[in-house]
Amino acid sequence: MSSGRKTDPSQTATSGERDASRPRVRDQTARSPARTTSSFNTGEAVLLAAPALVCFVGFAVVPVVGVLALSFTTWDGLGEIHPSGLTSWRAVLADPGLPHAVWVTFLVIVASWAVQTPLSILLGTFLAGHQRYRGVLAVAYFIPLLLSSAAIAIAYKALLDPNFGLGAGLGIDFLSQDWLGRPGLAFGLVVFVVSWQFIPFHSLIYQGGVRQIPRSMYEAAQLDGAGRVRQFFSITLPQLKYTIITSSTLMVVGSLVFFDLIFVLTEGGPGDATRVLALDMYKRGFQANLMGPASVIAVILVLVGLLLALLLRRLGGREPGESQLEGA
Repeated sequence: MSSGRKTDPSQTATSGERDASRPRVRDQTARSPARTTSSFNTGEAVLLAAPALVCFVGFAVVPVVGVLALSFTTWDGLGEIHPSGLTSWRAVLADPGLPHAVWVTFLVIVASWAVQTPLSILLGTFLAGHQRYRGVLAVAYFIPLLLSSAAIAIAYKALLDPNFGLGAGLGIDFLSQDWLGRPGLAFGLVVFVVSWQFIPFHSLIYQGGVRQIPRSMYEAAQLDGAGRVRQFFSITLPQLKYTIITSSTLMVVGSLVFFDLIFVLTEGGPGDATRVLALDMYKRGFQANLMGPASVIAVILVLVGLLLALLLRRLGGREPGESQLEGA
């Protein structure tokens, strides 16, 4: 039964508009927690990254800026620091010993890379197996990296002494040579000792890279009749492309700062046969008390390291977010 009351169309429309507006209010309310969560995640990420950022600025950026400032001064390490403009830069760049130190550093980089890279790849591939004896060998191979560079240099210097070393004790003429008195032998010994110490580190990197390669790729190659050698060159090496770039970057940049091992083993000799830039920087700064020229060499080392790292990254051609495995 009708009540006799008529409904106002305007009131009905207003009610419909209110009903239509309610979902939008709920949508805004539903989106609000998402914005809050996003803001919270951003703040949390900044908070977590702050300690690393502080350490990076304190131990990387500030020292580099300080060394750059010292390169425009004259200072003996004890007295007052006197600004001298480009005096230190002119003295270093005009020194005929600088090109030789740069050349020796370049030779150490190339020779150590040529020795370490293939051996590290082979050892890393071998240790990537899951047999128990390979785990024992991995521990044994890693021991040289745990030793001090100075201790390693002292040990090799004693073992290769032509009068009282291993060669004289065992009567082996090959080991009784004057390893540290001949330029060619001294340089080769430096490369050998450096490689002996750091091959375990890069082998560990390649071991991890090989274990990331899908097993299905090797199984498919076996079905096609490919042997171990063919699998290594057709699957393992191509899949290790970015691992090789990473290892090479660490190897090349690390070769720029070899100091303690070379200082204890040869002190840059005989003559200047093993005088690399890092050792030249030490001798200028702490033996000749020329902190300005030493800072110039430090800046040169930083620039060369950055350029080499950028060059290797460009050669790798890897884009951010790209998978390490080709085809993945």
